Amino acid sequence: MAKKSIADVNVAGKSVLMRVDFNVPLDESCNVTDDRRIREALPSIKSVLDRGGKLILCSHLGQPKDGEDLGKYSLKPAAAVLAKLLGSSVAFATDTVGADAAAKVAALGAGQVVVLENLRFNKGEKKGDAEFAGKLAAFADIYCNDAFGTCHRTDASMVAVPQAMAGKPRVVGFLVQKEIQYLSDAIASPKRPFIAILGGAKVSDKIKVIKNLLGICDKVLIGGAMAYTFSLAKGGKVGKSRVEPDRVELAKELIASGGSKLVLPVDTHCGDAFKGDCNKVVVKAGEIPDTFEGFDIGPETAKQYAAEVANAGTVVWNGPMGVFEMPPFDAGTRAVAQAIASSKSTSIIGGGDSAAAIQQLGFADQVTHVSTGGGASLAMLEGEKFAAVELLDEA
Repeated sequence: MAKKSIADVNVAGKSVLMRVDFNVPLDESCNVTDDRRIREALPSIKSVLDRGGKLILCSHLGQPKDGEDLGKYSLKPAAAVLAKLLGSSVAFATDTVGADAAAKVAALGAGQVVVLENLRFNKGEKKGDAEFAGKLAAFADIYCNDAFGTCHRTDASMVAVPQAMAGKPRVVGFLVQKEIQYLSDAIASPKRPFIAILGGAKVSDKIKVIKNLLGICDKVLIGGAMAYTFSLAKGGKVGKSRVEPDRVELAKELIASGGSKLVLPVDTHCGDAFKGDCNKVVVKAGEIPDTFEGFDIGPETAKQYAAEVANAGTVVWNGPMGVFEMPPFDAGTRAVAQAIASSKSTSIIGGGDSAAAIQQLGFADQVTHVSTGGGASLAMLEGEKFAAVELLDEA
């Protein structure tokens, strides 16, 4: 799925419309509380500016609803953070395709950048509107997609804009290039043994991923609350644990089709209340007392999973093993993260809660790749193809 990157095009004196993912968290005072997504885009941004390109950055932030105060969804704070990171001025347009955006784009000189206001302030963005896309496309000579977190969507800036720019260079940024390399290419031809570790709350969220990975992995290790639905499917007792009764038959099918490839927890760390200082007990999987709830994989499961990871050639991890935000029920997730960090495998952390956990536990710099897109990485692990990537220029 190799695509041309921003490094492959001459940008000197040209206008580059770059779709980035500046969907950053803001506090009540509209200060950016985590600038990771802005920092992740810097290599692509600097590549254009350092080579004398004129850069137009566009992104969404949040999901503004009708009648809401749009101020709390403005990209202006993100533009200010970008200016600080670049150590140079960054222009900000108060609209997306209106008079201010047009004036700011027209005023750009070589090596200068403007951030357009939140794309979702215009209803045409979510609708994939061709007229809105045409106005955005008219700003630039080159299109660059560096917004992996939105690659699974068909918003105007992701699909209709590059379609409107047919005949002009349409490339990926370094971030999207890296995500494709790991989440698509590494999985297409993995070093073996290939181990997938899947956690999280619901089987229903991971059905397609489990099915896809059972077809290509050597082992799929299950953790998180979805393990209790599998436990129920095997006739086990789950106490007050979070389960999906309507997915029990599906869990039975996955157990049957997965065979020895599908590995379920052998023990469970339980508590009698959702708090760290509750009464706790470790029991065999499927033997959770009636008044207790499963909050984490048990120590024996953690040891088994760590042993599988230690011998792996490739590891993909998506979803925590338990309530990692609440010690001591972070132990299973910590053990898995530690094992991945210590292994010599190609290790890919699939965004969302897994990315948050690996960062929080301090192992992010010891793994091969931490994905920036929760939903997008999940969709790619499901084997989905993205229209937003497919229509870009082949390398």
